[in-house]
Amino acid sequence: MLFRQRYIGLIDRYKDRLPVHDDTRIISLGEGNTPLIRLNNIPALLQKDVDIYIKYEGLNPTGSFKDRGMTMAVTKAVEEGSKAIICASTGNTSASAAAYASRAGITAFVLIPEGKIALGKLAQAMMHGAVVLQIRGNFDAGMQLVKEVAEHTPVTIVNSINPYRLQGQKTAAFEILEELGASPDYHCIPVGNAGNITAHWMGYSEYHKNGIVNTRPVMVGYQAAGSAPFLRGAMVENPETVATAIRIGHPQSWDKAWNVQKDSSGWFDECTDKVILDAQKMLAEKEGIFCEPASATSLAGAMQDIKTGKIPEGSKIVCTLTGHGLKDPDTAIKQSGGEGSLITIDATLDSVRSAIMDHY
Repeated sequence: MLFRQRYIGLIDRYKDRLPVHDDTRIISLGEGNTPLIRLNNIPALLQKDVDIYIKYEGLNPTGSFKDRGMTMAVTKAVEEGSKAIICASTGNTSASAAAYASRAGITAFVLIPEGKIALGKLAQAMMHGAVVLQIRGNFDAGMQLVKEVAEHTPVTIVNSINPYRLQGQKTAAFEILEELGASPDYHCIPVGNAGNITAHWMGYSEYHKNGIVNTRPVMVGYQAAGSAPFLRGAMVENPETVATAIRIGHPQSWDKAWNVQKDSSGWFDECTDKVILDAQKMLAEKEGIFCEPASATSLAGAMQDIKTGKIPEGSKIVCTLTGHGLKDPDTAIKQSGGEGSLITIDATLDSVRSAIMDHY
């Protein structure tokens, strides 16, 4: 007789490390426990002796890492009696907030920048029943509005300024340490609002402080060149990048992220849109892993620094992929040649056989 272990979400799994109580009503969709995948082919193409692991957060319930923080944020909002949540979003936060709000039976209000959100993410927010407010402005304008509205309206903000979001997101570091049995040498991660790099460092630091691991990784944050306030040393007023999830010029965790960089002896770097898209395509074609453009920034940056030797040979590297590739299918199709690149043939055996042989 076969027995299957009941799958639980990250709050149940790490209840002793999170700010919840025995009687807390947990709002969960079975998030967390995402795969840590060792790359087989890309390190050989780099011709460098490195071990690269991908933490594939795109396999969370709504397709992004946001679910880790949202299960905590919505759980605590409900515990505190909130009937509605609100967020500004470039897409993934709105999708996650909408899903967890529907699970909890409360309302989600989401502010998105007009024309600056991938359709896969917008579709999620709409299908989950969120009240979608499209503003004539960017994410940073939306974030400012959310903070102002929350001062006068009975809604709970579930952006990463909500401290419970980071509590949930830190569990990704727990999973990495448990699977590797030790800390990686480097952890590379896309940076937009900078909450995720902050949360990972919290997780690594907790296990280190408790003596579960002896070391912590060097934290390396990568931004898109057109949206790189950490590289400019100041906020960016009009950020632009194909990597919509990190098109943020005013990171809400600005000070925290700088502290992570200092405490971990890490650094920030930037990648052009072309380099990001090339990494996205390479990861899909060479390793079978499909992520959205912003996610690929972590691998794109890591490959840059491996090639220059900034990340030395012999290193064990973890790259976080923050969202699934189906979040932004339009960009994926465009960079694969578009629909015009599809091979159209007659529905005959000879036509199929000829098309196959043309590719040998």
